[in-house]
Amino acid sequence: MAVEKRKMVRTRPYGADLVLPTDASVIVSAPLAGTLRSPSGQSRLDAGRSVNKSQPILSIYPLLSPERAVLTPSERIRFAEAKNTLAQSKIDAEGAVQQATVQVDAAQIALQRAERLLNDMVGTVRSVDEAKAQLELAEKGLAAAKQRQSQIDGVILDEDAGALATIPIPTPISGILRTVQVQPGEMVAAGAPLFEVMNDEVLWVQAPVYVGDLHEIDTTKAARVTMLDGRPSDQDVLVQPIASPPTATPLAAAVDLYFQLPNPNHRFQAGQKIALHLPLTGDEMQTAIPWAAVIHDIYGGQWVYEQTGERKFVRRRVQVGWVDEDWAAIRHGPEVGAKVVTAGAAELAGAEFGFAK
Repeated sequence: MAVEKRKMVRTRPYGADLVLPTDASVIVSAPLAGTLRSPSGQSRLDAGRSVNKSQPILSIYPLLSPERAVLTPSERIRFAEAKNTLAQSKIDAEGAVQQATVQVDAAQIALQRAERLLNDMVGTVRSVDEAKAQLELAEKGLAAAKQRQSQIDGVILDEDAGALATIPIPTPISGILRTVQVQPGEMVAAGAPLFEVMNDEVLWVQAPVYVGDLHEIDTTKAARVTMLDGRPSDQDVLVQPIASPPTATPLAAAVDLYFQLPNPNHRFQAGQKIALHLPLTGDEMQTAIPWAAVIHDIYGGQWVYEQTGERKFVRRRVQVGWVDEDWAAIRHGPEVGAKVVTAGAAELAGAEFGFAK
C-alpha cells in the first residue's frame, strides 16, 4: 500500500477505572421492625443472584411493637373504636355515592327534558345550558364520592396480636444482588440494611488527568477503551463523555474525566482497570502508513519495507507518532506515494537477516 496524507486523530492513553454510576447501586432497608420471610420459599438468599425490577426479594411480618407481641387492654379499646369509626365511614361513603348517583340521574332527565322543549320551539337555550351545568356538577360530585369510598374501602384493620399482613420488599432496580446482610427467618429493626442491588449494564469510565494536560484534550469527542496493553483491536469500545459531579485528586494535581461505557453483555466489571485513549485537540493532515506495515527490532526500533522496483525492497526506519485504528502517523519515514509492504514484512526481514525458513 502507498504512503498517504490522512486526517489522523491524535490520542493520548491514560489509565482509568470502571465505576458504577451514582444511581446504579441501591441499598434496601427494612421499612419497619419484623420477621423476614422468603416469598419464593428459599431458605437462603445468596449474593450474585440476578433480579428484576419490582421483584419481591424478601417479605416481612411487621411487629406491633418491639417489646411485646400482644395488645394491651387500652390498645384493644382503641382498636375497637377505630373499627366502629371505619364501619361508620364506609356506611357514610356508600350513602354519599347513592345520593350522588340519584342526583346524576335527575340531572340527565332534566337535560333531556330541556333539549326536547328546545327542539319543540317552546324551550330556551339558557334552560339547556343550565341543565348541562347541573349534570356536570352532579357527575363531579359522584366521582368525588366514589373516590372517597375507594379510599375508605382500602383501609384494612388486622387485630391479630403480634403481626399485621405480610409486606413484600421488592428491589427498586434490575441487576444482581451485590451484598446480602440478612437471611429469611431473622428479626430486624426498622431501617436495618437488608441487601444491595447493583446494575452494571452501564458503567462510568473514570480517568484522572493531570491538570496541565487538560488544554490539550478535546473533552467533547468520544474516547477509545482498550485493555491495559493499549493495543488497538476489534474489541475496542468507543465511549461518550458525560456530565458528572466534578471530582479531583489534589495531591496528584489531577481532575477526573467521566465517560459512559455500555455493558449489556457484562464484559466489563466495576473496579476494573482499563486504558482510555483521549482525543487531543488540533487534528491535522499527517503522513500515514498502514500499521500492519510496521515491524519492530529487538531494540524497539520501527521499520518498514519500501518497494523500489519489481521484487526490490529497501528497509527504511520510521518514527511512529501515534496509531489511529489501522493507520499510523509517522514523523520520519518514506515520502507520500511510496509503496510499503503490509503483508509479508516479517518474511522479508527473515530473508534479509538470514533466519527465514
